[in-house]
Parts: sequence; C-alpha cells; structure tokens
Amino acid sequence: MAKSNHSVLIFALGGVGEIGKNMYVVQCDDDIVVIDAGLKFPEEEMLGIDMVIPDITYLEENREKVRGIIITHGHEDHIGGLSYFLKHLNVPVYATKLTLGLIDAKLKEAGILNDTKRVLINSDSEIVLGSMKATFFRVNHSIPDCVGVCLDTPEGYIVHTGDFKFDQTPINNQTADLAKMAMIGERGVLCLLSDSTNAERPGFTGSERSVGVAIKDVFSKSTGRIVVSTFASNVHRIQQVVDAAVQFNRKMTVVGRSMQNVINISRDLGYLFVPDGLIVDTDEINKLPAEQVVILSTGSQGEPMSALTRMARSAHRKIDILPGDTVIIAATPIPGNEKYVARTIDQLSRIGAEVIYGGHGPNGTVHVSGHGSQEDLRLMLNLMKPKFFIPIHGEYRMLKSHSILAEQVGIPAENIFLLDNGDTVEISGGNARYGGKVHAGIVLIDGLGVGDVGNIVLRDRKLLSQDGILVVVVTLSKQNGTILSGPDIISRGFVYVRESEELLDEANRIVTQTLVKCMEENVNEWSSLKNNVKEVLGRFLFEQTRRRPMILPIIMEV
Repeated sequence: MAKSNHSVLIFALGGVGEIGKNMYVVQCDDDIVVIDAGLKFPEEEMLGIDMVIPDITYLEENREKVRGIIITHGHEDHIGGLSYFLKHLNVPVYATKLTLGLIDAKLKEAGILNDTKRVLINSDSEIVLGSMKATFFRVNHSIPDCVGVCLDTPEGYIVHTGDFKFDQTPINNQTADLAKMAMIGERGVLCLLSDSTNAERPGFTGSERSVGVAIKDVFSKSTGRIVVSTFASNVHRIQQVVDAAVQFNRKMTVVGRSMQNVINISRDLGYLFVPDGLIVDTDEINKLPAEQVVILSTGSQGEPMSALTRMARSAHRKIDILPGDTVIIAATPIPGNEKYVARTIDQLSRIGAEVIYGGHGPNGTVHVSGHGSQEDLRLMLNLMKPKFFIPIHGEYRMLKSHSILAEQVGIPAENIFLLDNGDTVEISGGNARYGGKVHAGIVLIDGLGVGDVGNIVLRDRKLLSQDGILVVVVTLSKQNGTILSGPDIISRGFVYVRESEELLDEANRIVTQTLVKCMEENVNEWSSLKNNVKEVLGRFLFEQTRRRPMILPIIMEV
C-alpha cells in the first residue's frame, strides 16, 4: 500500500483529551487538509469566558499549504469555531447540505458569508485537495447529514469517522453506509481516527426511535403543559416532539434563539417537517388550555442564561413554569455541566413541575446518545481493519478505553497512538511513529474579544472573585514629594467597610508610613512606590485576615 518518498503527518489542534473544539489535521508533504473547526464550553475556572476555540497558529504559519476544511456535521463542537477560523485563514469549506445551511447562518452573522468559498458535498462526492483525494461515507448521529471522511494519500487511506453510532432504525431512514465502510476496509486503511465519546459504555447505543416512543408515552399521560428541552441541533429529536404534538393535538411554541434558527434552517432545507399552524407565537401560549400546549426550549445543559434555566428561576419574560407542568430534559449533561443541570432540575421540582430526564422516563428513556458505545466502536474497527489507530474525540480515559477495544479486535498495541492536542503521528514508508509537537493552544472568546483574554487576565479575575480588591488613592506634591491628600482606601469584595474601620485605619497608617519612608530615601519612581505599597500592605492584610486581595495603588502628582 505504501508508495514511499512521502510523509503523512496527523495531529489534533483540539478534540483529544477533552470534549469539544474538534479540529484534526492531515498533512501530506506540502498539502494540509483540516477536518472540523469546533468550540467548547469554558471550564469552571475560566471566569467570564463565553467559549473556547483551537489556536490555529500552526495553520496560519503554513497558510499556503492549507487546501481546505472539511466539516463532518453541524454540531457546535465541530462548526462553532469556523467563523473565527475563516477570518484568519480564508480557505474553501466542504460540507453537506444541512451542515452548510447551519454554517451559512454563522458566516452571515460574522459578515464573511460572501467572502467564503463554500462547496456542497454528499456521501458520493469526490474532491481533490492537492496530493490527497477525499471521499465520504454516511454515518448516523443525532443530527442529519453526517459523514465520515476517507482521505486517499500517497501513503494510503486515512479515515476519520466523524461522530457516529450504528442506528438500525434512524428517524430519517438514512442508515449508515455499512457496505461502503466495508469496501474501504477491504481496500486497506492505513490509519483510522475514530470517535471515542462512549468508549466506556458497554453494548450498542440505542436507536433514536426509542426516544420517540418514550416521549409519546409522556404526552399520552400528561394533562398539563409539556416543556421539552433538548440540544437545538438535535433535529431528529425535534422531529419526534413535533410528531407527538401533532398526534396529541397540542400547539407548540419555540423558546431560545438557537432552537428557532435550527428549526427555520432545517424546515427550509427539507430536514424537518412541521405542519402549518402547529408552531404559534409565545404570546399565544398563555391563552390556550394547558393540555394543548408544548414548549420546545433550549437549556438542556443548565446554562445560566438559557431559556429553561430562566424559566426555572421565574426570570423568563414570557413563560413561567407552573405546578402541574411536565418538563422533559431530553439530553444528558456534557461532562462538567452536571452541577448546572442538577440545579435546574431542583428548581423545577421545587416549583411543582414533574421533571423527566435521561433514563428516568416512566416507560423507557427520553434520551439516547448520538455516539456509539463499545459494540458500535468494535464494529467500526472491524469494518475498517486499520493498520494504525488513533482514538479521537474524548477525554483521555475515553481514548484509553477505545485503545483497549482496538487491541481486543486485533490491532497491535504498538500501532495505537494516544495523543494530546499538538502531538503528531508521522507515517512514512508504511511505518508510523510519534513525531514532533506542533503548537496547539486555546483561544478564549469573551464577548466580542477573541484571544484578548489570556492567563494573566484569568488569574486576575480569579483573584478578584476569591478575595476582592483594595484600591489605594494618594496625591503627592511634585515639588517636595509630600502627601497632599489620602491615602484613601476603597474596598470591593474584600471587607465590609463599616465593620472594618480599625483594619482600614491601620492600613491607611501603614501606607502613609511606607510612602514617607520612600520619600526620605529619595525613592520617587511610581513603579517603586506602587510595589512598596503593595508589598507592605499585602503582608499586613494577610497577617490580619488570611486573605490576599488584589491591591491597586493609584498615585497622582500635582
């Protein structure tokens, strides 16, 4: 299979050792193909950060080699970073119809839609990307129009599965392309990159159709309003809620901008079928009898500003949760979000709503994963029969579990590569080894700021959140260096001023003493004065309170 004199480099800029911000790179000589450009939710210590995207410094440094970016499907952890990526690297984007529809909405919002070359593909497409050729195969997931990617390189076939499971009864009747996968496997796969999200779960992942049965069961028994919260992009799930609303003669309203956008795009492109008159304006809901109402909402992850969370706090402008309502949370928490989801469920229960979530439906589960469990993963490995294997898309323990599954189906341990972001696998002459490391950091997005918040700013935010801030304002005479006014000490988030007068008076005295001493020693540079004040005051406050507030000296000269 190997055709020598070539070298293929495979690495992740995001998506391994974590959930989200998926971005994988295959480089063959002077040609680079990028697969996906996602975002991830910030971790708890990333105070104030809205989202995290991959650092594409390596791709920018090699911009003349980047032939294009292939998007496997339309979930945020695969397309959420694309508009930021394209502002720095304007390359063609290849995606299926629904995925392209969701991408177009993002690019339009970012003002770069007309500047971006977008190429529509399907599972039968073939595209040439420099020395590589990409073909595709259909897979099942929790959003329609998902594909895996097969890159024909001079060294051999590199296969990226995308997110997948094997659903024998999918909602849209589009089963996974098993015959094509088997054919690719028969031709010989050099290296497989495969989704590891559910590598710790035994068995097969259940069919999405089973969720529809459980949802209809809830609809048949509920006499009050029904609120359904799920991922905005889970079009199959939304279709089943629509079908249940039609069957049980309920009107539906949609709450949450992302949910409304996905529904509009999916309807326009023919992926979601909603009868005319079913969806009504939110204002109309309160005029209808409770047994005729369905509210479809975002917020299945307990996000603080999402529609469901605001309803649970009675802080939504138009909708309140009422005793007797049934709330279906048709999703499981993304790792790290468990606490927020539990808090939302508690608040809903306290109001008097019946909350049905995860595997807690009366007859069956109201959520199944879109990712394959252990048997799905073994099946993919057996279909592809790769020489080398790289588990991707998951935290390290998931990648490790997937590597064990690969060994069980006969892949030698030395042919399996567990990577961190930036680690490379180099394949040449049919042999693979760990290569060097490429830069693979993170870019933090805070409001409209992209990358302008770094570790130092986050450290300051953490300090402020823990011990508060003390501002010391002093005015000095330019002529003789004496203190004209102050020091005035302002405390925010450190101590309550009225109850800490003695402490602050003593702090005031220490600052005055320090400044006078500095003047006597002819220390009059602002930076030295500020450092002396911070050091002496910080030591005193820690001795007295065991806290370390941020100290901000402001020195003015007149």
